[in-house]
Amino acid sequence: MPTLSARMPDAANPLIVQSDRTLLLETLNPRFAAARDALAMFAELVKSPDYMHTYRISPLSLWNAAAAGHTADEIIGCLHEYAKYPIPENILIQIREDISRYGRLRLEVDEASGQLRLVASDAPLMREVEAQRAVQPYIESRVDDTTLLIRPDARGWIKQALIKIGYPVEDLAGYMAGEHLAIALRETAACGKPFTLRAYQTEAADIFHAAGSVRGGSGVIVLPCGAGKTIIGIAAIARLQMHVLVLTTNITSLHQWRDELLDKTTIPADQIGEYSGERKSIRPITLTTYQILTHRRRREEDFAHLDLFQAQNWGLIIYDEVHLLPAPIFRAVADIQAKRRLGLTATLVREDGKEDDVFSLIGPKRYDVPWKQLEQQGWIAEAQCTEIRIPLAEELRLPYATADAKAKFRISSENPKKLEVMDRLLTAHAGDHVLVIGQYLDQLEIIRERTGAPIITGKTPTREREDLYARFKQGEIKVLIVSKVANFAVDLPDANVAIQVSGTFGSRQEEAQRLGRILRPKSAGKQAHFYSLVTKDSRDQDFAMNRQLFLTEQGYRYTIQIENDGNGKSATA
Repeated sequence: MPTLSARMPDAANPLIVQSDRTLLLETLNPRFAAARDALAMFAELVKSPDYMHTYRISPLSLWNAAAAGHTADEIIGCLHEYAKYPIPENILIQIREDISRYGRLRLEVDEASGQLRLVASDAPLMREVEAQRAVQPYIESRVDDTTLLIRPDARGWIKQALIKIGYPVEDLAGYMAGEHLAIALRETAACGKPFTLRAYQTEAADIFHAAGSVRGGSGVIVLPCGAGKTIIGIAAIARLQMHVLVLTTNITSLHQWRDELLDKTTIPADQIGEYSGERKSIRPITLTTYQILTHRRRREEDFAHLDLFQAQNWGLIIYDEVHLLPAPIFRAVADIQAKRRLGLTATLVREDGKEDDVFSLIGPKRYDVPWKQLEQQGWIAEAQCTEIRIPLAEELRLPYATADAKAKFRISSENPKKLEVMDRLLTAHAGDHVLVIGQYLDQLEIIRERTGAPIITGKTPTREREDLYARFKQGEIKVLIVSKVANFAVDLPDANVAIQVSGTFGSRQEEAQRLGRILRPKSAGKQAHFYSLVTKDSRDQDFAMNRQLFLTEQGYRYTIQIENDGNGKSATA
């Protein structure tokens, strides 16, 4: 983000800055796109109605900006650049205060003694920290007015405790070396195609690595699905030359990591291990899933497989789709802060609100690029997003009216009138590679019977699932029905149409992943289409509005079509 000098407010500008930390951005203003891209660096999108988007500046959003190298002057300059009216003074003061908090506390290792130390920028701050009951269990002793000795095993726990009271810690305590691994990137992939990192992939890997210094080695890379986050992870492995543990979302993702490693690097197959429900092989590069790590037969039992974090002298642990990192794994991550940690994701939004745990335990956001910027450069496909609002079937009106909130959502999500619209879309996109995506298995089974297309759900065996994905890639299958198991890390480069018939309540994560399924670059610049079928004036529509937030954050605009009752035609809203 460039440094922007303060300027007088201009009534022609699109941004209204309010004293409660909210920002209102006019979408029809000529400067909307530029302001949106600037705000994405330090503000969170809250609501996105057609004409006025609402953002919020939070301490965490500002700490992520600070960790990525942005200053208070830059952020305030940005607000001045786009402000329609004078900026409330309390906002300018609060931005400087929040930004200044990042780095006022540092974790360091004393070179002589090897002891872990918490260092404050001044004595009053350290006195405030010492007085916090949540912090006291991790303190061994005081060194001086600005330095405390911290228990060696409390590196992660004290960072969690301090961020909860408003003090993010800059962790400069360094890392264990990890066991050496000889690995290099290929110039020609094993498949025979030329291979080189894209400029932004190189930049992201370099920023994470930071030439091997303590200022690198932990953090999150935020990039859209289809932009090659796996390649950035592989580049980080090649830079570090150490044993690595990779956590993935499912067995399909695990196998895709294995295939990419074999295709893009010199690592032999016998050096890659799979630790899953199917096999337990630990090698210099070990691939596992969140599911196996959090598996236990009974709720009261311990998680038997979390010992994998200590099974080897890992030099790097990669958390794929880190926004899905299960809560039980956070406890294990807190205990292994001396290992380098790389999170990969398309969105920092978590449905459980644990974004601050990702910040303190995996690391802050180190790098991101707006989706639309990569689209303009041709690295991801141009996508047209359309929400089609469909009336509720007449026979469901009474059951819907008398149902509770949860049942209302399911009834409206499974609205049979969606199938008529789906039929028209499939006809319009005959010959395209179409994914029909849904939440409810009964609904998907009806679609399978209606279309004859194959279906993949959580119950589909891994071998059958991967065979269907392969046939879809080869063009043998043109329409594939998938449940939420296909939301994450499924590489289907030729998919160019997604029809979402139902979703998970208001999950912005899910919308990001589902759009990502069709964003791989297409031959001849072919456009991708993302359709979301929503029952109008229902709980389904209420939650769809929240899912749209993610697409709006990334610069995509929904076209809304409203189906008329009974005539099968639509009008653009």
